[in-house]
Amino acid sequence: MTEKRKKIGLALGGGFARGLSHIGVLEVLEREGIPIDVIAGTSIGSVVGALYARETNAALVKKQALSLDWRRVASLVDPIFAKGGLLGGRRVIKLLERFIGNVQFNELAIPLSCVATDLITGEEVILNQGSVTEAVRASISIPMIFSVVKRNGRFLVDGGLVNQVPVSIAKKMGADFVIAVDITPTRTERANYLAKHKEDKEPGILQVILQTVYLATYRYGEMTTAGADVVIHPSLAHIGAGEFYRARECILEGELAAVDSISKIKHSLAAASS
Repeated sequence: MTEKRKKIGLALGGGFARGLSHIGVLEVLEREGIPIDVIAGTSIGSVVGALYARETNAALVKKQALSLDWRRVASLVDPIFAKGGLLGGRRVIKLLERFIGNVQFNELAIPLSCVATDLITGEEVILNQGSVTEAVRASISIPMIFSVVKRNGRFLVDGGLVNQVPVSIAKKMGADFVIAVDITPTRTERANYLAKHKEDKEPGILQVILQTVYLATYRYGEMTTAGADVVIHPSLAHIGAGEFYRARECILEGELAAVDSISKIKHSLAAASS
């Protein structure tokens, strides 16, 4: 009797621009024939997860990411300083729809769950029904940067506040084996980089907000990968959270980290199936 293969889940963590490294990871997994049965994504992980869940083609997702002039991304957002965030959502939605399309969760080729946070209660909110674009918009809503998203009577913000790398969600989706991609540099990695590249420039408001969120979620983020079978951790300490224009570098770092993890993934899968 043939052994039924393990259902493989992919948990894509949050980390703003560094999340483009998820694309490189997907390229390697696809090339190595590692099937992905379910995807759980937080923040930028939900963006990349949605693109891949629809296309199931990492090369196409990479092409889409590199087609953007990331230095002009700021012009794609709409300032609304009086509504809970520096940036509004209309143009962000249009940008997401440009790539993801007006697709519903039940139309995706791979089941996807996006993680958001209820701003009022602090509860984790799993979004896996209805409009994919609207769910992704909620999942990426970094407090103070993007306005909150009202959905089903709740005010939603970035999922990284409660589940930075959604391994637990991939398991709830039925995954027997979870590959997690943690894109947040450890404090040691960041300190080592800064020791060699001292930054004297005073941080701007975007950097202050992103660093505040990073400090608030870092330790909890470490805990969320604990249940993964394999954790892929790209080397991204040299790339700032807002440096989307370094997309090609991020993708390359994802590839390199995934290549280093492939033998462990295959060995662990074989052991789990025996």
